[in-house]
Amino acid sequence: MNALTKTMADRAIGPLPANHPVVRTPKVGVLLVNLGTPDGTEFKPMRRYLKEFLSDSRVIEWPKIAWYPILYGIVLNTRPKKSGAAYAEIWNNEMNESPLRTFTRSQGEKLKTRMAMHANVVVDWAMRYGQPSIAERTDALMEAGCERVLVFPLYPQYSASTTATVNDKFFEHMMRQRWMPAVRTVPAYHDEPVYIDALAKSIESHLSTLDFTPERVVASYHGIPQSYFRKGDPYHCHCQKTSRLLEERLGWEPGRLMTCFQSRFGPEEWLQPYTDKTVEALPKEGIKNIAVFNPGFVSDCLETLEEIAGEAGEIFHEAGGENFTHIPCLNDTEPGMDVIESLVRRELRGWVD
Repeated sequence: MNALTKTMADRAIGPLPANHPVVRTPKVGVLLVNLGTPDGTEFKPMRRYLKEFLSDSRVIEWPKIAWYPILYGIVLNTRPKKSGAAYAEIWNNEMNESPLRTFTRSQGEKLKTRMAMHANVVVDWAMRYGQPSIAERTDALMEAGCERVLVFPLYPQYSASTTATVNDKFFEHMMRQRWMPAVRTVPAYHDEPVYIDALAKSIESHLSTLDFTPERVVASYHGIPQSYFRKGDPYHCHCQKTSRLLEERLGWEPGRLMTCFQSRFGPEEWLQPYTDKTVEALPKEGIKNIAVFNPGFVSDCLETLEEIAGEAGEIFHEAGGENFTHIPCLNDTEPGMDVIESLVRRELRGWVD
C-alpha cells in the first residue's frame, strides 16, 4: 500500500467494507526545523552542504547569473576546506556529527517526552540544509497518520533567509503531494515572555559561576545584508526588541548589554555594529572583561562555538582584553525546552486539547 492509499484508509469513517485496512486515529505532527549541518568535515560533505546552503536564493539574493560563477568557480572550490577545518574544532567526535544535530535531536526527543500525554501527537525534527531533510521527515509524519502538521522553524527572530526558507522548503515538498495535511507554522517569538525569561535565567546562571564581573555583555546575532533590511526584512527590529526586553528583564543599567551582528559574508555591507570589530575595540575603551551570548541561535553550532567562543575570544585577548566568556545557547536545557514546549502548545490549540 502506498503512502496515499494508506493515508486515505486512515481517514476513512463510518461502516467499512470487508477486508478494509485498519483505521487509525488521525494524528498531529510537530516538525522542529533547524538550519542544517554537513555530514562530515571532509571536503566532499562540506561542499555538498555549502552548495545546498549557498544556492538558496533566500540566503544569497544576487541574480544567479552573477552569483553562480562565483559560487561554482571560487567558493565551492575553496571554502569547503576552510569550513571543514572550522567544523573539526567543534565536531562531536563521540557521535560523529555536528553539535547542532546533537542538540536538535535532543530537543526533539525531549519535546516528545513532554508531549507524551497526547497520544495523537507525533514529534520529529529536520534540517533545512543537509540531513535529515524536511521532505524525509514530513513524509514520515504523513506515514504515521498525521493529518495536521505544525512546522516550527527554530529561529526566534524572523528573517526571510531563515524562517521563510524553512517554510518555502516545506510547502515546496507539499506541492508534489496529492493529499496535503492541514498546516500551521510557528511565528517569530523574539518578544515572547517565556523566551526572554529563559535567556535571562541562562545569563544570570552563567554569570554567577564566574570569578569576574563582565563590564559589558554582548548579544551577538547572526547578521544579514543591509539590502535585505532595506527591502523590508524585520530581522533587525526583532533583534533590537529582544535585546531591549532582555535588558529590562535583567534590570541592567543602559549600555551594559550591547547588540552586535556576526558572520558577514561577501562584499556587501551587513547589519552593524559587527561583533568582531566591537570586541576588538572594547579593550581600547577600557573594557577588559566581557561576556558574549547568541540569542538568535536556539542551539550551539559553528557560529557560536568556533566563531564566538573561539575566534571572538582570541580577538578580544589579542586586543588587550583580560577576561572573556561565552554564554551557551539555550540548547536542550530545561529553560530552553520550556520555550519550545510553550510555543508548540500555544500553536496546537484547537488541534490538541
